[in-house]
Amino acid sequence: MSLSSPAPMPTHVQRLVDHHLAQWRLALHQAGLEASLHQLGDQFLSELPQVLAGSDFVAEQLRRDPQMAWRLVEDQRLWRSLAPGELAELLAEALAAAATEEELARLLRRFRQQQQVRIIWRDLLRHAATMETTRDLSDMADACLEQGYRWLYGHLSAGLGEPCGPDGEPQHMVVLGMGKLGAHELNLSSDIDLIFAYPRSGETRGGRRSLSNQEFFIRVGQRLIKLLDEVTVDGFVFRVDMRLRPYGDSGALVFSFNALEQYYQSQGRDWERYAMIKARVVAGDQQAGAELLAMLKPFVYRRYLDFAAIEALRNLKQMIQREVQRKGLEDNVKLGSGGIREVEFIGQAFQLIHGGRDRSLQQRPILPVLDVLATNIYLPDAAVDELKGAYLFLRDTEHALQAVDDRQTQMLPTDALGQARLALVMGFDSWDEYRAQLELQRSKVARHFAGVIADPDDDKDQPQLDYEEWMLLWDDLPEAEAAQQQLAEGGFQDPVRAWNLLRNLMGSARVRAMQRLSRERLDVFMPRLLGMACEQDDPDLALERVMPLVEAVARRSAYLVLLTENPGALHELLVLCTASPLIAEQIARYPVVLDELLNSGRLYRPPEIAELVDELRQELVRIPEDDLEQQMEVLRYFKRAHGLRVVASEIAGSLPLMKVSDYLTWIAEAILQQVLELAWRDMVRRHGTPRRHDGSPCELDFIVVGYGKVGGIELSHGSDLDLVFIHDGDTEAETDGPRPLDGGRFYTRLGQRIIHILTAHTTSGALYEVDMRLRPSGDAGLLVTSLDAFARYQREEAWTWEHQALVRARPLAGCPQLGERFNSLRADVLGRERDVNQLRQEVLNMRQKMRDNLGTSSTQGGFDPAAFTADALFDLKQDAGGIVDIEFMVQYAVLAWSCRYPELLRFTDNIRILDGLRDAGLIASEDVQRLQEAYKAYRAAAHRLALQKQPGKTPGDQFHDYRHDIIRLWQQWLPDAAGA
Repeated sequence: MSLSSPAPMPTHVQRLVDHHLAQWRLALHQAGLEASLHQLGDQFLSELPQVLAGSDFVAEQLRRDPQMAWRLVEDQRLWRSLAPGELAELLAEALAAAATEEELARLLRRFRQQQQVRIIWRDLLRHAATMETTRDLSDMADACLEQGYRWLYGHLSAGLGEPCGPDGEPQHMVVLGMGKLGAHELNLSSDIDLIFAYPRSGETRGGRRSLSNQEFFIRVGQRLIKLLDEVTVDGFVFRVDMRLRPYGDSGALVFSFNALEQYYQSQGRDWERYAMIKARVVAGDQQAGAELLAMLKPFVYRRYLDFAAIEALRNLKQMIQREVQRKGLEDNVKLGSGGIREVEFIGQAFQLIHGGRDRSLQQRPILPVLDVLATNIYLPDAAVDELKGAYLFLRDTEHALQAVDDRQTQMLPTDALGQARLALVMGFDSWDEYRAQLELQRSKVARHFAGVIADPDDDKDQPQLDYEEWMLLWDDLPEAEAAQQQLAEGGFQDPVRAWNLLRNLMGSARVRAMQRLSRERLDVFMPRLLGMACEQDDPDLALERVMPLVEAVARRSAYLVLLTENPGALHELLVLCTASPLIAEQIARYPVVLDELLNSGRLYRPPEIAELVDELRQELVRIPEDDLEQQMEVLRYFKRAHGLRVVASEIAGSLPLMKVSDYLTWIAEAILQQVLELAWRDMVRRHGTPRRHDGSPCELDFIVVGYGKVGGIELSHGSDLDLVFIHDGDTEAETDGPRPLDGGRFYTRLGQRIIHILTAHTTSGALYEVDMRLRPSGDAGLLVTSLDAFARYQREEAWTWEHQALVRARPLAGCPQLGERFNSLRADVLGRERDVNQLRQEVLNMRQKMRDNLGTSSTQGGFDPAAFTADALFDLKQDAGGIVDIEFMVQYAVLAWSCRYPELLRFTDNIRILDGLRDAGLIASEDVQRLQEAYKAYRAAAHRLALQKQPGKTPGDQFHDYRHDIIRLWQQWLPDAAGA
């Protein structure tokens, strides 16, 4: 049977392969196995030369243990991926006979050598993808750690007793895997970085003598390190590195959870945060380990954007660059320029800065992190594709280098044979071809690495503003006249006011109370603010609008770092604040939304409703169910962040009015659904599940109905929510929980809970103001109404104006089936035949009351033609010819005609109802067009005024034609309403 290479190899590589094959056959002959060679199969024999071309280690293992080849082909393990847990099962079988620690060590080493050969074989021949290789290696380390630990724990506790906590319960150690092991990214010859911990102080029980838990676990840890790390005639299992533990080599080998938490809270350094990103429980007590990682999570991921970490990351980056230059690491594929470490640094830098806010970044493996950077638009797709491609190429190179001798190296070979072998394994015809591709990949990484947390002042591609002149003004405090002259030369129209703003900031109590580091950050930021303000169309307004924010964040200076490090974000801030005092005020009150300015691609692209719902759900699912405070914070941030994105798009002109209202309404719907589910879960947890009328448990038989703007999909900035709560449970039957309530009280408290979550003022403000006065009987009625009671009220007691309101009512959240029943009831109530004359008079009377109470003086008590002059004010909503007139006409039409044209009940928004009236032939097309144009124009003007924090009123000579058209149509449908 032939053992020649199936593909041509360089001559010197072929000679090496022939030598290895000869040595192997000699070993087979001496073991009496040569006659059984055919049992290995053609695939093994044809692939063997290719593997030997890349690995002297495989050649040595096959020579030392000739029977290994037969074990390798067993169950096709060379040519298939192992199932989850299969490798641990194989190790358990191999260790079953271990009676002593020496036997355990020998069996572990033999297992490792065989698995190492299997993994190298599959990797070199590309039977396994790169990350399958790293996962196999990590799984092998996990299995060796876990089973080695369990054996040692049992052996030691048999003599020394079991370590117990204060409650007497036995304890186990927690082994944290750091670095590549924690991320399931081990290479073929990785060290494993570990930290040992145990839950609580205590002592052993049941042994010859008592030891403290720490002493016991130190002994276990020492034995475990020796078991894996010691080099014997059988080799080693894994080299163990414990230097990442607190205090490094000088620290205790094992720490209690409390000691670890205290250390990281009080002394933890930035590089330790960087390392802890990848920490994972690899052996020992998994449940306790999860509790430990939860305790340490606040140290790793700050609650909000952590731009304060930038300086530490920049120092680390500079250290990496200096190390490459000093140590001559240009030919090191891990540590050299454009190497593996730089790809990992890019991902982890974003994780440290953004991971507290963006939980999708809180994961260990680098490739999924890079995918998140693309998905969430932290980096362009093309950049991420380049980084991922380079990372896989570099990892394949690293594995090829280490497969040769099972040696921890990332240095490129300098000898001709080594270079030829590496090029061959990597699929290139020559070393020069391979080297050219390597340099291309490294150059891509180096370019992206240079751009990460780069000093914005060093960006040669961006026009540099002259900050130095503004540093002199801010730092040196020149005389008022000189300062004002400089401000005037910089473009400020009112330099006196600008200088007073700066002096007031300098002298404010918050700035005077700043700590040194915060003051240094302010001193770096202010010249940049002044320089960029001068670039705006109105520097005076830009500075005036942003100064309250600067003072508000003076003692939370990480926000100043954010804006200093991201000139694009500072630019967006100035643009938005200049455009809208409302936005400036909101950002000053809730600066946490500043992180939305970092990504202009996302800032100006509000998501669709399905994305909104999914994003909020994913944010909340990561919060413990009983942590209502944090859940409320997530809801508030979600609303403010997405509201800012809508405003930015509106100001930029990329989002028309109708879409603005759509998005604001979708945001409210997504929030209401989650608020309802949070409140329901909390009530069920406390009191149990309510009952239906047939005695079966209710499954959220509850809906939140929206009226007014939210019901009509017409929310604007700052709108409150007109809501009605409806349920379909049995109000008499009690819930089935530990503290039962009758159904009536259950649903009332559920409604109260929903209102509390929506309206409670936290540090992040309130979600929405809620108006419940449209419920049956208004303020005098029940907070939550059953569907049957709601139906009776609408059919027997409701006023005409309440049916007008019902035109714009629709379910926003809750049970879909109950929502359909509500819609059927709504259609039944609105679609009944009415006395048109009586209806007209009731609508007229209600409209006149509103004008008298809410309109401007020019239209109270009747319409005055003088209202069309510039001297009079036009209330866009309430005055004659305004928004409410259009709404009343539409509502009148629905109530009058839907009995014959039920299609008018399909929609709740005025624009589409008007479309329905046109399609039914009830209103002329040109009249519908004028009403729709006027309605959109009025609402657009109201939106603009709201952004300027101005009331919804314009000079009376504006919208002259629209007002005349609306009054004309009103008088046709509802004569005498305008008083003309």
